[in-house]
Amino acid sequence: MDNEPVLQSEPRQGVPDVIDTLEEFEQMCESYAQATGPLAADAERASGYRYSHEDWLVQFKREGASIALVDPVALGKQGADWDEFNQAIGDAPWILHDARQDLPGFAQLGMKPRQLFDTEVAARILGLHRFGLAFVTAHYLGITLAKEHSAADWSYRPLPRDWRNYAALDVELLIELRQAMVEDLRRQGKLEWAHEEFAYVLEEGLQPPQGHAVPWMHVSHINDLHGNRRSLAVVKALWEKRDELARHYDIAPSLLLSDSAIIEAAQRKPHNARQFCAIRSLNERVRMNRGNEQDKMFERYAPIQRRVKPNVWKTVIQEALDMPESQWPSPPAQDVDDAHTNAPKSMKYWRDHHPDRFARLKAAKAVMAQISQDTHTPVDILLKPQILRNLYWTDDPRERDIVQFLQEQGARAWQIQLCAASLSRVTI
Repeated sequence: MDNEPVLQSEPRQGVPDVIDTLEEFEQMCESYAQATGPLAADAERASGYRYSHEDWLVQFKREGASIALVDPVALGKQGADWDEFNQAIGDAPWILHDARQDLPGFAQLGMKPRQLFDTEVAARILGLHRFGLAFVTAHYLGITLAKEHSAADWSYRPLPRDWRNYAALDVELLIELRQAMVEDLRRQGKLEWAHEEFAYVLEEGLQPPQGHAVPWMHVSHINDLHGNRRSLAVVKALWEKRDELARHYDIAPSLLLSDSAIIEAAQRKPHNARQFCAIRSLNERVRMNRGNEQDKMFERYAPIQRRVKPNVWKTVIQEALDMPESQWPSPPAQDVDDAHTNAPKSMKYWRDHHPDRFARLKAAKAVMAQISQDTHTPVDILLKPQILRNLYWTDDPRERDIVQFLQEQGARAWQIQLCAASLSRVTI
């Protein structure tokens, strides 16, 4: 839109209170059963504060009913049955922005959406350059939203009015936004593409979450250790102890010990008290200084942080360093020659070690860029980049059934129909 977007600072019907009793929950279900049309939904967690990833607030809106802010933790303790809400909504589409973030939590609570419209996915398919909700509403509705508390500790009670206002705004415009985006998707001939993507996201999002096979290997900057097995032993031991304590106290692991402290300990390998004390990050309580209201939120966890004394980390490090070499961990092996696993991401590695494959991948990327230009669709939406790399991590993809390969890799029918024939003609 050419005009400056209008700021909407509060929901039109005012800021609702939080529903946290069974009586209020049942009244909400009855109200939403009598309402019509799709359901706007969102959720808030306490990421960065709590160990658990559960939803601490869920928000809904439906035409004919007021915005509902629901405390699922409080209701869970009272035995609330979300099937009652599922029946109230029936087959109506659920509208979410970036559903991948919220569907796992919804599934954990017992919510069962039957249809999905993801406004973030739609924005990507439509070729928008930014995908945040405030930008998308400004683009399609000429309205931008006041967004100030996205990083709040949503486990805090009672929720301040400003936070409730923020949460309500997340669902305030989703119904109108969906209508505008459907019209644009239809105009661009992409509505069926979007429906396939939404169905895929819904199915994937409702599956039980899969953890990392080797979670401690995901410590930030672990590659700085260059595979040193003794250093990895320190990382593994510290990560496991941190995770144990974080789970016990329900506090974010990074508030007990930072990843950078783990890496520094693994690099320096302190052998005595003097060397250990020289690593300040192991001896000082983690403090978060963002220069905003978050600082006070983090300080609420100071009593828990103080319970974990530096000597805990000292003991763990010493035990790891005393391990015999036979017990040191090794980086997990990866069969990079299996095209059904993840091919390398580093183009330098492709170019230096597999120039023929690199040349074919480069040619395939040019083909995808042309399709992107022709359809006004971002390349990474046309086909997941990792799938393209996996396809060309073979000696000659033309010897494969490319359609079958793309299907096995999780590509959707619209993507295969759009890309497979052109990729099959790539020659180098």
